Amino acid sequence: MSTRGATLHAPAGTVRADNLQPPSARLPLVVYVLALGTFLMGTTEFVVAGLLPEIAGDLQVSVAQTGLLITVFAVGMIVGAPLMAMLTLRLPTRLALGVFALGHVIVAVGSSFGLLLAARFLTAIATGAFWAVANVAATRAAGPAAAARALGLVGAGAMLANVVGVPLGAFAGQLMGWRGPFWALAALSAAAVPLIARTVPQGGPAQQAGTIRSELTALRSGRLWLVLAACATTTGGVLAAYSYIAPLLTDRAGLAAGLVPLVLVGFGLGALAGSLVGGRLGDRRPHTVTIVAAAGAMLLLLAIVLSAGSAPATIVLVTLLGFFGLGANPVLMALAVRYAGQAPTLASALTVSAFNLGTAIGSWFAGIALERAGATGPTVVGAAIAALTLIPTIALALRRHHRAGSPGTSVRHAAPAPADQA
Repeated sequence: MSTRGATLHAPAGTVRADNLQPPSARLPLVVYVLALGTFLMGTTEFVVAGLLPEIAGDLQVSVAQTGLLITVFAVGMIVGAPLMAMLTLRLPTRLALGVFALGHVIVAVGSSFGLLLAARFLTAIATGAFWAVANVAATRAAGPAAAARALGLVGAGAMLANVVGVPLGAFAGQLMGWRGPFWALAALSAAAVPLIARTVPQGGPAQQAGTIRSELTALRSGRLWLVLAACATTTGGVLAAYSYIAPLLTDRAGLAAGLVPLVLVGFGLGALAGSLVGGRLGDRRPHTVTIVAAAGAMLLLLAIVLSAGSAPATIVLVTLLGFFGLGANPVLMALAVRYAGQAPTLASALTVSAFNLGTAIGSWFAGIALERAGATGPTVVGAAIAALTLIPTIALALRRHHRAGSPGTSVRHAAPAPADQA
């Protein structure tokens, strides 16, 4: 096992001096390559939303039924990420990318709606597996002192997908037909396979992590479950409101429907910036970042409800919501990997499941609120769910203080550790 990999799982409070990097140090090339992979996977997860009418018309099914292509992807991520992370412990990361490309080819040539559902489920499983292993690869390559910053960059690939990939995919689908974007994603994924093979260590980072039994030990960590709870609530709260932001913008704020996509781009840019900034700050003060982000998201969602009648105020608040609402995600992923000890791959996969589970539950409750309370209902639901994030994040910070103040606690390091690092 490499030195970086060994110290990733060192006891709490232990920091090896030879792995500390200055905050301004450039991240390894592999982190940027993995960010490219998450960009492709973030694009494929949401590009269907912009192609629903074209797919429905071609396959002669309803638009509502076509929406199952999005639902089945989320289910595949929730169920498949931990399962495939366990099954691919000793297989190379590029295998997941190859399966990802194959799934897109099946979608591009398929003429049966059932076949497309199966292909989307297969693609989601590959996406979850790649993301879980990519998170571990990024943290190992960057070292403990830059783990959150590396995960922020990897996560930024998916954020950038919402700003660039999804709009381009929808535009290309209108020009070339809905199958065109899937062919393009398949080609780009296949082209990325040799790049992944050259930059990610052979066998993948998970090969160093041990056996399935050692991975399952992650489930014994109470702090890991607190992190997973925060993953679910922070994403569920933000995306509960985001999923139904269009009715609020048009019905309450009086914004023209044609301008709604620009507001969504603003949200995506805010999320991209938040992921990068949160990842950078999270290496030194992870608990501060997670608590401030949760509180900020809750307050912003409440402010959106109160100022829903003003289009300029709502636009600014939605952009800030992207920054605060999703900025702590890379920090939470880094904490999950840290608290999992010798089981980083399963912990990373579980964060993927938690994010998607929170999204599914949050959007479901938001849909009910929309029907019963009108356009602001989903945002109220989102604020309530976001407030719940303060419970696990504050509990984690308190447990860190308790452990730090316990008799007999020793900290071995040659340089100062992050101020609130667990």
